[in-house]
Amino acid sequence: MSNNNKKVWERITSKTKIYLVIIGLLLVTICVLNIHYIIPAIILYALILIYAYFSNKKRRTELSEHIQELTFSVDKAAQNTLINSPFPLVIAETNGNIVWKSTKFVKEFANIDINNILNDLLKEIKLEIENNEEKEEKSIQKEAEIGNKIYEILGKYTKTKNEYMLTLYFLDETKNIELEQKYNESQICVGLIMIDNYDELNQRMEDEEKPGVLAQIEKTLYDWASTFEGLIIKTERDTFICILEKKYLPVLEESKFSILDEIKELELSDKIPVTLSISISLEGESNYEKYKSAQAGVDIALGRGGDQAVVREEDGKYSFFGGKSQEVEKRTKVKARIVSQALQELMQEAKNVMIMGHSNGDIDSMGASMGLYRLAKSLNAESYIINNSEGISLESFMESAREEKEYDEAIITKAEATSKITPETLLIIVDTHKKNYVEVPELLEETNKIVIIDHHRKSPDYIEDTILDFHEVYASSASELVTEILEYAPAGVELTTLEAEALYAGIMMDTKNFTFKTGVRTFEAAAYLRKNGIDIIKVKKWFQSDLKTYNKISKIVQNAEITNETIAISIYEENDKDANIICAKAADELLTISDITASFVLGKLGDKICISGRSIGDINVQVILEKLGGGGHITLAGAQVEGMTMEDTKQELLNRINEYFSEIAS
Repeated sequence: MSNNNKKVWERITSKTKIYLVIIGLLLVTICVLNIHYIIPAIILYALILIYAYFSNKKRRTELSEHIQELTFSVDKAAQNTLINSPFPLVIAETNGNIVWKSTKFVKEFANIDINNILNDLLKEIKLEIENNEEKEEKSIQKEAEIGNKIYEILGKYTKTKNEYMLTLYFLDETKNIELEQKYNESQICVGLIMIDNYDELNQRMEDEEKPGVLAQIEKTLYDWASTFEGLIIKTERDTFICILEKKYLPVLEESKFSILDEIKELELSDKIPVTLSISISLEGESNYEKYKSAQAGVDIALGRGGDQAVVREEDGKYSFFGGKSQEVEKRTKVKARIVSQALQELMQEAKNVMIMGHSNGDIDSMGASMGLYRLAKSLNAESYIINNSEGISLESFMESAREEKEYDEAIITKAEATSKITPETLLIIVDTHKKNYVEVPELLEETNKIVIIDHHRKSPDYIEDTILDFHEVYASSASELVTEILEYAPAGVELTTLEAEALYAGIMMDTKNFTFKTGVRTFEAAAYLRKNGIDIIKVKKWFQSDLKTYNKISKIVQNAEITNETIAISIYEENDKDANIICAKAADELLTISDITASFVLGKLGDKICISGRSIGDINVQVILEKLGGGGHITLAGAQVEGMTMEDTKQELLNRINEYFSEIAS
């Protein structure tokens, strides 16, 4: 008799024994009360015992037969379930031995070499089992492509003597996956399209030309949308909303958003190039959230100079397309006047004002900081400049600044800034907009009153939730933007000679002596500063290198290698705290060589590898270095790489350069 049968029988006999004990106690009680009933009681109890014995024996036989019949029925049902399983089923050992296959399994994979697939699957499962600390019975859940179908594989395994025994069900999930894929592809993407230079078009066209030109632009957009069954709706004079299905987005990305080039090739009356800023968003549960995300994407596209497309992925990452043309200078200074007035009000309301630039500061960030410091002081606001870095780029200038007592007290360190900042502090960031690139990133968490004044192309890791943003990529430098703000300041603001020279030096440095990114407004800002009696010779001395530094730069230039016919790449091998400055100067020097259109110099900056990129405008170094985590402008950009050797970084840079040229060719 099996263990289960014994347990059932023990429960039955235990109850019978209890009844016999109770009857025995009753008979004993009767006999005590009347001794004449002793013999009849014994005879009666004996008869009851005999009856109980034969009755239990019969019940035991019947119960055993019933349990055997039931067990047989269950085993037969289990066997039928396995044999006639609606799903392909296989029982196998992890050594590859196939114990049994269901009829459905044989039919399902009749035309497929399933043995090799099974062997690979069993090896994979065996490896997973052996890597598990617990070797007891576990569930299995995997996904595999077999033939043209995708199966979800479910089952369990148990330990046998030498191997693990697996019972695996193969569930065909192909239709479900196709349905899910179809659902995902039909998700709505919301986009925004803006005409970058709409105002310039309006100003330069005759009234009778405007309707025809604008109609031509709109028709080009509508024709483009029809290629991916999209919907474009004009919401403002220069803005369109674009609706499309997710399945068409890879097609647009593969074409690098060809509309960017198509719109520039329009033959307008006076050959005005039209450029677009496009933002497509997948991020957000609702269409409204996607629309708001697309708006943020347009701001980034415009902040990077326009003429490009930005795609916001579902995980919050950005992809950029286009952006290879130069920024167009805006002639109007309306925004500068509005920003100047708003900034003055913020300074007057704040408890104190703190100004800081980017880490490893240069003369542009320091010049812009000093200009804003003077504006704050003229409004009787307590003001400080935060500076922690004094490399060779600032050494000469800081010597001049220390000679003035006012700046000796106004320029504070990180520790001093941390102790002085409050939630009521106005924090002004100049010459950068990146969260991790500011002089003291911790200060961003201490106040919500943050102002950005920057001229670099906008990156995805920009500082959000600012109360005022003066971000103009057409500008040559942060010093130029600050100079324009000062032009609209109250009459009582008078720059000291040192402050005017610092602003002028900032413009000179970023324009390479008024050579690159120099527009009409750049010269107007320089002219305004010249009125303050600046000493050009003194400014020029700030840029001079000592003989030791010059020899380092000469060695870097000498060791340069040429790739892609016109691109120079060189490496500065020394561990130098001023490596980024030396690399930047060497990259500038390489551009003075004929036939060199772009240069990249790599150097060691602590645990990081810094890269300085320069171009005469034919090659967009910003797009190349952005893929290495950097940024900047078409002609001037930089990056810092962590966790890679110098050779690996150089190879990665070469890959990105080749990728850049392949994208242009396509």
